[in-house]
Amino acid sequence: MTRTLTVGITTRNRPESLRTCLASIAVIRDLDPEVLVFDDASASPAADHAAACPLPVRVMRDESAPGPVVGRNRLVEAAEGEFTLLLDDDTRILSIESIQAALQVLRADPRVAAVAFAQAEADGRPWPERMQPSTARVPSIVAAFTGFAHMVRRSAFLAVSGYREALGFYGEEKELCLRLVDAGHQTVYLPDARVAHVPDPANRDRRQYLRLVARNDCLNTLYNDPLTRLVWMLPARVVLYFRMRRNWQIADPWGGWWLVRDLARRMPAIWRDRRPVSRGTLARWRAIQNGQTAYEPPPQTGSAPGC
Repeated sequence: MTRTLTVGITTRNRPESLRTCLASIAVIRDLDPEVLVFDDASASPAADHAAACPLPVRVMRDESAPGPVVGRNRLVEAAEGEFTLLLDDDTRILSIESIQAALQVLRADPRVAAVAFAQAEADGRPWPERMQPSTARVPSIVAAFTGFAHMVRRSAFLAVSGYREALGFYGEEKELCLRLVDAGHQTVYLPDARVAHVPDPANRDRRQYLRLVARNDCLNTLYNDPLTRLVWMLPARVVLYFRMRRNWQIADPWGGWWLVRDLARRMPAIWRDRRPVSRGTLARWRAIQNGQTAYEPPPQTGSAPGC
């Protein structure tokens, strides 16, 4: 029987977090999800920890360590279910109701390509509103989800070619959601649908974070902005790196040179793959970012199929 739901987890060198995440799948066992893990060349192979999951697990391992964005793309491509719950390895599913709520939105409304969850502590307490996809307290249309946990419609995800792998990680969710808006889709945030995010300090570097956030904002502009916007937005993005470096008090004296050099070497590939979104898309995107639009599900015309 073809499953409706796939759970896909990306992991690298965080075995304790991975085991906890896999164990939490017991909460949604009644949904009978397919469980996939992308092992990004972990020193302790993810397959050695699969027994923590109460359901069968299929592990995909890549010794070249291509990164979590590549891993997410491969998980969705390999998924049997039309709806894929993508999780970082330092997450924990807290309730079946949260996952069912996301499934209900996606089943009932073909306009919705992605559902954003609220970040919570391990005991279910929500993170501060400023650290959520939106400060909205009711289901709302948002500009982007937070990548720690999100559910995507596989067909819509693949139709826009998924995550842009050139970005690596940090900011890749925003770039994907912009292209989904350009394709006529929506991202919906469910503030009461909580998934625990218990950040694991492994593989975290503040200087790397600064560089990649700045670089990926520039790449987003280069790939997606109309030319008349690109000519002033790209310099503004480069300047923003220096402002973030000062405000975050990060010592990175050669970071500006690294940023310019990295962008320069990527230019041939960028111009080959560049597909600017429309001005209408940018207008809709800014309207979503600047306001809170409550999500209104479509009128019910019949019963939705069960999971």
